[in-house]
Parts: sequence; structure tokens; C-alpha cells
Amino acid sequence: MNKEYQHYLSETVKDLKPSGIRKFFDLAATIKGVISLGVGEPDFVTPWSVREAAILSLEEGYTSYTANPGLLELREEISYYLKNRFDVHYNPADQIIVTIGASQAIDLAFRTILNKGDEVLIVEPAFVSYAPLVALAGGNPVAVSTHPDNGFKLTPQQLEEKITDKTKAILLCSPNNPTGSYLNKEDLNQLAKVIEKHDLIVVSDEIYAELTYDEEYTSFASIKGMYDRTILINGFSKGFAMTGWRLGFLAAPKALTEVMIKIFQYTTMCAPHMLQHGAIEALRNNYEQVEVMRRSYRRRRNFVVQSLNNIGLECHTPGGAFYVFPSIKSTGLTSEQFAEQLLLAEKVAVVPGSAFGESGEGYIRCSYATSMEQLQEALKRIQRFVDGLKTSQNTSEKLYSKN
Repeated sequence: MNKEYQHYLSETVKDLKPSGIRKFFDLAATIKGVISLGVGEPDFVTPWSVREAAILSLEEGYTSYTANPGLLELREEISYYLKNRFDVHYNPADQIIVTIGASQAIDLAFRTILNKGDEVLIVEPAFVSYAPLVALAGGNPVAVSTHPDNGFKLTPQQLEEKITDKTKAILLCSPNNPTGSYLNKEDLNQLAKVIEKHDLIVVSDEIYAELTYDEEYTSFASIKGMYDRTILINGFSKGFAMTGWRLGFLAAPKALTEVMIKIFQYTTMCAPHMLQHGAIEALRNNYEQVEVMRRSYRRRRNFVVQSLNNIGLECHTPGGAFYVFPSIKSTGLTSEQFAEQLLLAEKVAVVPGSAFGESGEGYIRCSYATSMEQLQEALKRIQRFVDGLKTSQNTSEKLYSKN
């Protein structure tokens, strides 16, 4: 940055660190023949009926603004979806807002509830945008570290230890990105007791709700006493293979959405009209496709977890999403060193765990949202890389002992 522009910039923005994920994507883009296990998006194409609905809406001239919170028809479908799938009811008229992706919904939530200096608890390892979005809204993100010995699940004790008189909210993401950790109903019930005790509000990122593999998904808003203190975040990117559409939504008590819509009016106006028609079709007629994707991801998850453990990179079995988070501590490398050396030596792109917070150091994130053929080849390359590290370490140890 040219120094003459420094004094124009927001101090908050200057302090933000660039995305650790993007750094490795950019590096991988310069190398031919790379297998990427870094991209957090489905390898499935958006179902044709959804694409067709959007195309038809364009042909029929639906190119105008919609109501600020989105088409009422879409909000009605979202309301039905949440009630039918997760047993939570929101009035489509005044409790649901269609947003530009789930990320905007999270940004909108923080800008609505935070005053300068308010603390928001971020469960780490955590998606890279959470802490910056808190900071941009004037709040202070506070990391709550989780550990692999219980599958990276947040415990009530860990939560209690981080709460201060400045704590206003907690962001929960289940299934979690990057660990795949899933909080079941009993886990959420235990956390709810602490949240109610300290009068916290919950921003619940449920974007991976359709991608759970071993247990039925439980929405945090469905937990007793939590509906009135939950801002539910979801969208179409992951479960419906619609990442590039950038369509999300939030659902919350009317007292909160009434304020959120004011911010939305001034910053966005509305989500694109024609894309909302695609989302209506996705909710009405595409559950079979969702189930096909879920079964495929489950098979891939099982293969990748077993393969990584066989290689010697200890890996817990995630309950959802499409990521695994194996430990690379046995190699003696940092997360960044491992990711960079693997990319250069074997042309496999992964994301260093340190990109997801300090508690992610010693791990890497691998996405299994790619074909089984690609996964099989990637795991062969990782095996070769780890074996090479072991050979080098053994050689060094022998040389050291002789000296």
C-alpha cells in the first residue's frame, strides 16, 4: 500500500489479516496438475431444474427489485423448510430475510447486535471470516479453543471459562468448518444452560445442516428456551450445491429482523430477483438430489478418514460438512510448512490449520468435496510425501548419532 494513502484507511481494516485460505489458493493456481483439497464447495453442479427456473425467470422478465427481505413466495418456502426439516417456525412475513449468501447474514447479525467493545465468543478452529466480521461491526472476537480429544466439540466448561461481563454473543457453527465437528441435541442442551445463565445471544451458522452423516440435525433454535435468543443463519450454497449463486437467509425474532431490515435496505436493497426463483425450485423439488450428495460425501468421508489414519496422520471422524482436520504434528512441521511443502513436492493443495485460529496449528484442513478418483490420487501423493519426510528424518537422526 502506498504510504500516502495510509492515513485515509480505517484502523480496523488495516489490522485485518488476509485470508489464510486465499494465500494457498493463489499459490496453487500457479502450479499445473494440482489436486485441490482446499476448496470449500460441492463438486456437484447445481441441479438442472434450479438453473432452469432461474433462466425461465429471466426469459419472463423478472429483472426488477423484489421486496427488501426477498420474494414472499421464497420466504414462505424457507419457513416451510425450517418447520418441516428442523421443527422451528418463523413467520415468512417478518422473521425471514433473504441475503447475499450466509456470510452477509452473519455480517448483518453482528452489525445489528454489537456495540463498540462487546465481546463475541468464536469457537475455534473457526471459519476465517467470523472474527473479522465481529471486528468490522465494532466488537471484540474472543477465541474459545476446542480440542481433538472430544472431536473438537465445545463443552459447557470451555464456554463458561471465556465469558466476561462484556460477552454479548456466541457464534456457533455446527457442523463446523474446518473440523466437521457436529453438536448433537444433548450437546446443545448443555450449552444452552450456560447461554441462558449469562443471557447471551446466539448466532447459529447452520449452512451445513443438510450435510450430517450419523445423526439427525438439530437446529439450535429448536432447543428449549433458545428460540428467542437465536439468529439462525443458513443458505443454499452447501446443501443445494449453489455456492456461486450467493443466496443465504436468516431467521430471527421479529424484534431483531425489524432492525436488521433497516441495515439491509441501505446496504443491499435485495437479493437478485432471478436467483430467488431458482431457490424456490431448490426448496420445492430437490431433496432427492440433496440426499444423493449426502450419501456420496459420507462414502468419501469414510475413505479419507481411514486413509489418513493409515498414513499416520491422526484424524477424527467428522459428523458433518465435507472437511477432515487431521493432525500433522507427528511430522515435526508447522501447518504452513506442511501445506506449502506438500503443494510444491506432490501438487496437493490443503489449507493449514493455523488459518482457522491458533488452536488450528498442528492440523490441516482437507475438503473431500471432489471426486473419489481425485481423492484416491491425492491420498497416494500425501502418503508418498509423509513417507519421504520419515525417510529424511531417519537419515538425519543417523547422521546426528554418528557425529
